[in-house]
Amino acid sequence: MTIVLIILVLLIAALGTALYFQMKSAKDSAEEGQQLLKDYQKRVDELEHLLKDYRDLQQNFNNVGEGYEQALLAFDKMEEERQAMTNVKEKLEKQVNDLMASKSTLEQSIIKKKELIQQAAEAIKQKIDFATPNAAKIAQLANTILNLNDVETETTIQAEDNCQATDITDQAIRETGIDKIDYLRFINQAAEEAQATMLFTNQPMAVRVLVNLLDNAMKFTTSGSVTLLTNINGSNVEFVVEDTGTGITAEDAEKVFEPFTKLNSFFDGAGCGLTVARSIARRLNGDVKLDTEHAGGARFIFTLPI
Repeated sequence: MTIVLIILVLLIAALGTALYFQMKSAKDSAEEGQQLLKDYQKRVDELEHLLKDYRDLQQNFNNVGEGYEQALLAFDKMEEERQAMTNVKEKLEKQVNDLMASKSTLEQSIIKKKELIQQAAEAIKQKIDFATPNAAKIAQLANTILNLNDVETETTIQAEDNCQATDITDQAIRETGIDKIDYLRFINQAAEEAQATMLFTNQPMAVRVLVNLLDNAMKFTTSGSVTLLTNINGSNVEFVVEDTGTGITAEDAEKVFEPFTKLNSFFDGAGCGLTVARSIARRLNGDVKLDTEHAGGARFIFTLPI
């Protein structure tokens, strides 16, 4: 009986031990499963965090893309403004250069006029110092100085007078007194058509041109004749002054119109009469030219539009 009890006790102990180990194993498995579950949840949390970071990065990338496009638009606008500023700068530089060029031209013109006036003043001084006093000649030289200021200008002279072509020739003849000179013969001829022609011009200035041409003819014609012809040529009136004096070569045809040019220093004068005559004629929309084909003296043609 005692043996049976011992065996029963051993069996119960064995069963308890086995149950203990089973329960321990189950507990360990449960703890391991719980640990695995925690690890899995941790992995899930990490993946969600990574996914969130990925979405944040994607959003940032989209924002960067929009910022880049805005930056490109801003750059294009800045480039347009820079180009506009460059264009404005180039225009301003061109205006400044044009102003400087105009300033230089004006300064050169002023210097040239001052030189002309100084030369004319010197000519007057020489006349006063070394020549026999002559009031008419001094007045003529003074008038030359006043006219020199108009030599370089191209401003059109305002037409103010309705007059006949013969009014101009008659007044020029009176002012020069060429018809009263006894050492040469003066001829004044006007075509019938020219006698009836009316001009709208500046009569005093037109007379001054013709006076200078007649004075020039008288100066270089010591004998023979001076002829004043008035004709109509197309839409112009021609005042032709011919003389039998020393004449002018074709090579000097334009030189004689330069200021202070004297082809023969023996004759009196400052050498500005023809210069002033051409300047005034052109400002009256006409001209003064030398006929280079004329022989036996000089032939000047003064034209005015009808």
